[in-house]
Amino acid sequence: MLKTFKKHIEDSFPELLESHFIIACSGGLDSSVLVKLCHQTNLNFSIAHCNFRLRGKASDGDESFVREYAKKIEKPFFVTHFDTLGYVNQHRVSVQMAARELRYAWFDQLLVDHNSSYLLTAHHANDNLETFLINLSRGTGIEGLTGIPAKINNIRRPLLPFTRQELKSFANDQHMQWREDASNADAKYLRNKIRLEIIPKLNELHPTFSDNFKNTLDYLKQTEVIASAYLQKLKQELFIENNGRVEIEIAKLKELQPLATYLFGLFSAYGFKEIENLEALLDGLSGKQLVSSTHVLVKNREVLILSSKIETKLDTQEYYITEEEVPLNLPVNLKFSVVSERYDNSDTVIYIQKNTLKYPLTVRKWKTGDYFYPLGLNRKKKLSKFFKDEKVDVLSKEKTWLLCSGEQIVWVIGMRADHRFRVDDTAQEILKIELHD
Repeated sequence: MLKTFKKHIEDSFPELLESHFIIACSGGLDSSVLVKLCHQTNLNFSIAHCNFRLRGKASDGDESFVREYAKKIEKPFFVTHFDTLGYVNQHRVSVQMAARELRYAWFDQLLVDHNSSYLLTAHHANDNLETFLINLSRGTGIEGLTGIPAKINNIRRPLLPFTRQELKSFANDQHMQWREDASNADAKYLRNKIRLEIIPKLNELHPTFSDNFKNTLDYLKQTEVIASAYLQKLKQELFIENNGRVEIEIAKLKELQPLATYLFGLFSAYGFKEIENLEALLDGLSGKQLVSSTHVLVKNREVLILSSKIETKLDTQEYYITEEEVPLNLPVNLKFSVVSERYDNSDTVIYIQKNTLKYPLTVRKWKTGDYFYPLGLNRKKKLSKFFKDEKVDVLSKEKTWLLCSGEQIVWVIGMRADHRFRVDDTAQEILKIELHD
């Protein structure tokens, strides 16, 4: 197995030959074998162990075992202790999820602190099969049936081609020791139930089931590559960059069949995985939106507008401008100057009668109930109605800033000035306000 492992590293993980990495080691069979193989391959690594304090003396025994193992092969050793149950109670998650979130957050920090490039985990072929069956039982698309990725971000999983039986045979041949976790034999957990009850039955049905599964997984991955390439090409055609955001024509989306499959393929990467909600959005009212953990998807008349949450985050802060100074921290770049005559207003330049202003001026976002007197109209109009008449979409509205004098709007910046502050024949001082990029 060592020879096969070395070739696998050379062919599929050449980056590990030249970089320092960290191996996550629990002390169990899988991770102990991974450490042994990497050591015999003369790779440059350290060992990290998490003590979740869930099994009392057994947890401390695991820590001692890994510590001694690292010492024996003269590798740097890192360990941390977690209050896992406290995290469960605080964040209302399962023990398994708590352990996952805690350990990967710590691993990420370790990589930074010790200038390491990669984290290695000991997932193997059996883990792939278990994950496949779990996802299959819950319902999933093709991406959920392609198994655990061998590479994702800074994580590497070089044992995925090897079965647990192969790892155990290698460990026995090397006269290795490892720690057994009693919870792995508890069938109340779904993964354990699949491992202990379902997979043995599948092997009984077909003696070459494991090999057949690995072939099937390879075929599925190849199919996903083809599908992903096509979806990427489709995105280039449909997802049009326009003023820093992405617009997608709804009519073109509706031409795709089967629509539900295409919608999932195009939008799931942005956190939108509920097909019913996506289909409803296509036929919903303008202004309707979906929000994921990372993105906002808004219907604006005949298009969908996709933007990240960071871009659409509402700034509720107010910025103040005194008569003496325009601060540098304004969210928009405004220039104030007194001029001797006025010209026509534009989207980026307005002229107002200076003595009509009450300082300090404020720059803020719009809020419900705001109104102004659009220049040239000279009658009150709600800002929400103005936006609607000007066909301003939801996301652009949230990015619009107002220049105000007291409670009165002087300028919907970049759009329209207020009639009440216009320059007339009585003007003693004319103030020119310019919007710069």
